[in-house]
Amino acid sequence: MAVSMPPITGAVAAAVVTIMVFLSYGLRRVGRRPKGFPPGPPTLPLIGNIHQIPSERPHLQFQKWAQEYGPIYSLILGTRVVVVLSSDAAVKDLLDKRSNIYSSREGFYLARVLSGGYRMVLMEYGETWRMVRKLVHNSLNIVSSRAYVPYQDLENKAMLLGFLKDPSQFFGHIRRYTNSLSTQMLFGFRTTRNDDPKLLQLYHGFDKFSEAAASQPAAMLDIFPILRHLPDALVPMKRRAREFHRQELDLYKGHYLETRRKIRQGIAKPCFCVDLVRAQEEQHFSDDIACYVSGTLLEAGSDTTAATLIGFVQAMVIFPEVSKAAQAEIDRVCGDRLPDLNDVPDLPYIRGCVKESLRWMPTAIMGIPHAVTRDDEYMGYKIPKGAEVMYNVWAIHNDPKRHPDPRRFDPTRWANDSQTSQEAATNPDVSKRDHFTFGAGRRLCQGMHIADRSLFLAISRLLWAFDFGKAVDKTSGKEITPDTNALSRGMLVTPEPFEANIKPRSARKADQIREEWRKATALLDREMQWENVPEGLIWRDYEPAEHAAAR
Repeated sequence: MAVSMPPITGAVAAAVVTIMVFLSYGLRRVGRRPKGFPPGPPTLPLIGNIHQIPSERPHLQFQKWAQEYGPIYSLILGTRVVVVLSSDAAVKDLLDKRSNIYSSREGFYLARVLSGGYRMVLMEYGETWRMVRKLVHNSLNIVSSRAYVPYQDLENKAMLLGFLKDPSQFFGHIRRYTNSLSTQMLFGFRTTRNDDPKLLQLYHGFDKFSEAAASQPAAMLDIFPILRHLPDALVPMKRRAREFHRQELDLYKGHYLETRRKIRQGIAKPCFCVDLVRAQEEQHFSDDIACYVSGTLLEAGSDTTAATLIGFVQAMVIFPEVSKAAQAEIDRVCGDRLPDLNDVPDLPYIRGCVKESLRWMPTAIMGIPHAVTRDDEYMGYKIPKGAEVMYNVWAIHNDPKRHPDPRRFDPTRWANDSQTSQEAATNPDVSKRDHFTFGAGRRLCQGMHIADRSLFLAISRLLWAFDFGKAVDKTSGKEITPDTNALSRGMLVTPEPFEANIKPRSARKADQIREEWRKATALLDREMQWENVPEGLIWRDYEPAEHAAAR
């Protein structure tokens, strides 16, 4: 039976024509760079500059555009506007000095699905983000962070023993070092093995998150938001992101809920979660938020410092003259004893190694884009509300005017610089800032004090104890030089696995490492957890919120 169609009235026809004209006009503007925006590469209709961003090593292309278009340029990615800042002055002027409107986030739709919307690094600037940041600041500020030195010292000695026993697994030893320090600070327990299932799941999950956040499917969902409404069969990444979120949440909940149980029973070691549990009881936020606050701090504390140290090892393999100069300084100052944090003022070359590691191999290689919350203007260019503002870390770190011969690992660049990362990041003279690895403005990493100390201890002691050389190809007998351009994909990067020839500098130093670990284990129980909590930790004993209120 034929189905009769209702007659098309003049009004309906006029409405259809109007919609078609509107859509046609709107689509005609998509992909074009509006007048007055910062300059950039030529665009194509609808897609803009999408086709010009390579899937491999995009940071190199962004650096080329900086050289061509200057300290501020724009990319038009479909419906998105990305403003790229490629000079220290531009970052200071906008992300720091105008942080009241340059501190939000846009985009990252797929990464937000994967995170359930709870990942602090992706949160929009607002009440929830400020609440979480204040909570984190109380535990990670410069005064509080001094209390974690016993944890850093112990885990560092465990890492040295790992390098001694199986130097080929240096990736794993470094990752266990930073992860165990983080689990102690956050949850009160040590990670004792490189192959701990939860450690492996954390790094695997973080790699997947980083890849997803920077993947082409994720970009398309940001560029053309209408695609988000397509069924999962047509956009399978959405389904996989939700499944990954469930797995990630299970891991984070396992850590947090078990620690909360121990806190309430009075059997937990002092840790960040004591404050988190108390804050949850007072402010009544969900378990999911609490799990992601602690879980993503674990993620950040474990990954960034580990990636920087892996980059440092690669640099020592490629630039042996640096390790020799560093060892000469350490031997002169420390002699036969292990360096410690009291030696920071007397080891300027080692401080330079720390700073150069953060510059030479930045983890957030192109930063994590901020978003501007209202229309703005800079250098005569329009920056529209909602634009993503990227600080081009790689280009700034490798600007030959700022750092001559930038791909050379040269600690002498910092010969007269005794600033901490915090001091450098907040220096009014941005030309004196050493690196941009820890972000900018109100999104500046709050754990940088801890990272600075962990890096100094690791770098000074590894150089005190070991020589680093190139591995030799078993077939050809030739030395293997690591490829510094071989990096993992994603929003945050680390060098791809490479081989190194790592040996103790002497039998005496090897014996000292074993003896230092023997003395350290006297502080631990049979399960290699702390027998007694080190003195000076900042967290008070747990007290239920209703008791505190009554008091």
